[in-house]
Amino acid sequence: MSTTGAHVHDDGAAGPPRTGWWWWTRRRGFLLDASLAAVSALECAFEGGTFAQKTGIMPGAGALLGIVVGSVLLLRRRWPVAVVLVGVAVSPAQMGFLLSLVGLYTLAASEVPRRITAALAAMNGLGTMLVAFLNFEDSLRGSTDGDSMSVPLTLIVSALMALGLTAPPVLLGLYARARRRLVESLRERADGLERELELLAEKALERAERARSDERTRIAREMHDVVAHRVSLMVVHAAALKAVALKDPQQASASAELLGDMGRQALTELRQMLGVLRTASEVVARPAPVPVASGGSAGSGDAVFMGAAGERTEGAGAGDTCADADTVGGPCLAELAALVEESQTAGMGVELTVEGESRPCGPRVEATVYRVVQEALTNVHKHAGGAKAHVRLAYREAEIAVLITNGPSDGTPTTPLPSGGHGLLGMRERVTSHGGGFAAGPTPDGGFRVSVMVPAPAV
Repeated sequence: MSTTGAHVHDDGAAGPPRTGWWWWTRRRGFLLDASLAAVSALECAFEGGTFAQKTGIMPGAGALLGIVVGSVLLLRRRWPVAVVLVGVAVSPAQMGFLLSLVGLYTLAASEVPRRITAALAAMNGLGTMLVAFLNFEDSLRGSTDGDSMSVPLTLIVSALMALGLTAPPVLLGLYARARRRLVESLRERADGLERELELLAEKALERAERARSDERTRIAREMHDVVAHRVSLMVVHAAALKAVALKDPQQASASAELLGDMGRQALTELRQMLGVLRTASEVVARPAPVPVASGGSAGSGDAVFMGAAGERTEGAGAGDTCADADTVGGPCLAELAALVEESQTAGMGVELTVEGESRPCGPRVEATVYRVVQEALTNVHKHAGGAKAHVRLAYREAEIAVLITNGPSDGTPTTPLPSGGHGLLGMRERVTSHGGGFAAGPTPDGGFRVSVMVPAPAV
């Protein structure tokens, strides 16, 4: 930016050009400058006429020159350097007092580099001191006691006068410039904080919407897990009841009683889940990045149990490992044996194997593993009639793993059951919400496997 073309605001401060009439953005700024220029023109006209009369020049020419010089003050906001230079140039003619004061203030308050401001202020001060010194010398020559005042004293008085006419407007302009910068900085900071608050509010709304969506998904998943397994078993038993109703009344009676028990269990689980939804105030879990599931691709699911601690215990229950599961209203690993027994009662050949020493793993982790096994057995009931299944549960030092496999169907007809296709997706969401790994797919022999690993340090 050119130092002679710095745009100055209405308060005498420089800044980027703004729309308005010429370089004035407000009418009051124009009126102020016009008033100052008029006063300065009158002053310079009087001083110019007086100086011309002393030097033998036509007073009218001096007054006209003074009007032109004083009117330069109208340009102070646009070219403050030029105004100060004009004031320095006419200082030997002892004119432009107001012009110099206002010009120095505007220059110091503008965005002109400070070294230029200091140089022009020094030039103005030096010119004022020389003019004052010459005036004092001329006055002393005509006085009778001229010898009583020495030259050093005259220099000191001249310097003090120059300092008094130069320093105050410069310091006042520097103060106005610093204050304006501070106000602009505070305004920018306030605008930045306002923008940050708006962004935070938008993010809060997004998080709330995401939380509502996650909660809806969780409720749908819970409803699916609770209803699908029980209803699938009830449908299987209803088909069996229809087949033996006339041939074996005693077996039909037992099946009917079992259907009633399953219906009551389904209602009980639904009531428990709805009670949790009404009263629980837990934070919605955020899905974590899905790590690569142990066991690799389909057909290598047994690799998930490589190096498991402890001995294998065929057909053993998981033990009482979730004493505090009721705090969240969900099932626990201690109920896996009963879950497997229900499938066995429905005619499925299913076996439970537990590896490692059972331990509490936290109610949420245990409920997740239980629901995965439950959904996997439900899928066997739906899609692989007569197939044998194997549930393998392994306790490790910092995780718990489960593998559910089933062989191909033996051709036994199955009762058609509705399926929304969300079973595997729901299992994956449950597992990844704990930062675990999930893998599912067909096996080489035509069966299917589900492999799960969930971090579960000892509680």
